[in-house]
Amino acid sequence: MSQITKRKWPTFSALMLVLVLAAYLPVLAQQQAADTASSNSGRVVLATAAAAASAYKSDAAAAQAAFSRAWTVFDSPRCRNCHPSGDAPLQGDDGHVHIQDVKRGSDGKGVYGMKCSTCHQAANLPGANMPPGNPKWSLPPANMKMVIQGETAGQFCRQLKDPAKNGHRTLAQIIEHVSSDDLVGWGWNPGDGRTLPPLSRPEFVAAMKIWVDNGAACPQ
Repeated sequence: MSQITKRKWPTFSALMLVLVLAAYLPVLAQQQAADTASSNSGRVVLATAAAAASAYKSDAAAAQAAFSRAWTVFDSPRCRNCHPSGDAPLQGDDGHVHIQDVKRGSDGKGVYGMKCSTCHQAANLPGANMPPGNPKWSLPPANMKMVIQGETAGQFCRQLKDPAKNGHRTLAQIIEHVSSDDLVGWGWNPGDGRTLPPLSRPEFVAAMKIWVDNGAACPQ
């Protein structure tokens, strides 16, 4: 190799290295940018999933709290007395068994000569602790007892949501029922000598709507 060639070779080698680096650096930069974008995207997905999980937990907690509030009405004598665990209605604020030995019957309106309508008229009779009344006075029918007596808030909530036990009502129909049914409304007009539920009817309905709007999760 001549002296001239020896002097040019390092210069040529250096030039080639510069050209290779110049060609490769943009590719390297693009790859790094893609890796960064992918990492950021992954973090966004994880953050979104975490936020969704947090929101779900928050909604479930709100629903459970709302139903627990509504439960104070369900578990009051005005509701519980007509939703017994057995086939005899209950009476009074203490929830004693109906003293006339009345039975539910298949349709919830009594049996034989002991029909509910024998004593319970279309409206409350005047006077303290006189027979209360409503045109639809009855217990739930035998095939859909909807028991409150002896249940916890969670047990009753799950029962209330079960189409096989609630008359095949949707959640929207449950809200409609508690909002506008005349017999449900009697609970806030029970006649003299009977205590009212702990919430007003609008407060009760509002709690039920919050329960439904937040996913209808049941207390444990």
